[in-house]
Amino acid sequence: MAAQHLDQGTLQELKVIMGGDFNKLLKTFASDSASRVAAIRQAAAATDSDALRRAAHSFKGSSGNMGALRLAELCRQIEELARDGAAARCPPLVDKLVEEYAYVQAELDALR
Repeated sequence: MAAQHLDQGTLQELKVIMGGDFNKLLKTFASDSASRVAAIRQAAAATDSDALRRAAHSFKGSSGNMGALRLAELCRQIEELARDGAAARCPPLVDKLVEEYAYVQAELDALR
C-alpha cells in the first residue's frame, strides 16, 4: 500500500517497537483522535483560543508520533494561531484538519 498521508518509515519503526501490540496502538490512536478532533472543532467554533491551543498541541504530538506529518503540521498551524489569540482565523484550517484526519484514519484502518 502506497500511503500518502502517513510516513512509512515511522510506521515501520512503530511495528518493530510495538510488535504484537501494533494493532492496539492503531485502535487507541483512532479512539483518542476522534475525541481530539471533536475538541478542536468545538473550540474553534467557540473561538476559545486557549482550549483550541491545548487541543491542537496535544493532537500534534500524537499525530507526529504516528507518522501523520501533514496532520501534525495542520495542528501546529492551528496551535500557533490560537496562541496568538487568532482562533477566529482557524476554521479553514480545522476543515483541512478534518479532511486530512479522514485520509489518515482510512490508511490506518487499512493496516489493521
